[in-house]
Amino acid sequence: MPRFKLTLEYEGTRYRGWQIQKNARTVQGEIERALREALSLTTFEFQGAGRTDAGVHAIAQVAHLDADLTLQPGEMRDRLNEVLPPDINVLTVAPAHPRFHARHHARARSYLYQIACRRTALAKRFVWWINDPLNVAAMRQAASCFVGMKDLRSFTRDNPGEKSTLMFLSEFILHEAGDLILVRVTGSHFLWNSVRRMVGALVEVGRGNIAAGDLQELLRTDSDAMGKHTAPPSGLFLEHIHYEGDPALHSVRPVFPLQTHF
Repeated sequence: MPRFKLTLEYEGTRYRGWQIQKNARTVQGEIERALREALSLTTFEFQGAGRTDAGVHAIAQVAHLDADLTLQPGEMRDRLNEVLPPDINVLTVAPAHPRFHARHHARARSYLYQIACRRTALAKRFVWWINDPLNVAAMRQAASCFVGMKDLRSFTRDNPGEKSTLMFLSEFILHEAGDLILVRVTGSHFLWNSVRRMVGALVEVGRGNIAAGDLQELLRTDSDAMGKHTAPPSGLFLEHIHYEGDPALHSVRPVFPLQTHF
């Protein structure tokens, strides 16, 4: 059966995440509905490279599709987009190697978080507005605490008794762009709420409520102290799925810029 690689973007505001759930609207559920309706498929396999939580967006989610289709990839994309809701869009469809697996072959994943330093009426679904001055230099220093192989049991909702909370982060950078602070995190995989808890911790450092040394201590303990500081999903985007041979990511850029001067 032919295998196809799909790259998708979506706004997660209206969805309970990527993965299909009973009695909940999900991104995967909408795409599978479109596969049945637009391509008349009854038997197929569709799997994404990673799950995004409720309210989280994607710039370039990747999935593979096994389906007995003879349509050209461009026509497949166009037919799917005709029936998908406007907040989900198929960017590309391409033939894939029969053994390509969207999740298992991913070497790393990058997430982007957008923090707004001013109130915004137009981009509020895509940022976390912080109504306090933030010390970005201190936040950058604190972000370095997370780089490398770390036990993030204090920065996830996953139960360390049920699954490993070890995670390797190769990149954790902050970039200022106008009235936005952009945070990019790249890792081998991610735990439940881990990016949002780490971003929340950095904001507390920026506010002066937590010192970088406190984060080091949290990385050595099992604490739920950061749960109350979890950043909201609105500012979080699955930015890129890395596969072998992919070029390096470009410099960090906002999804929706905020003008500083008018």
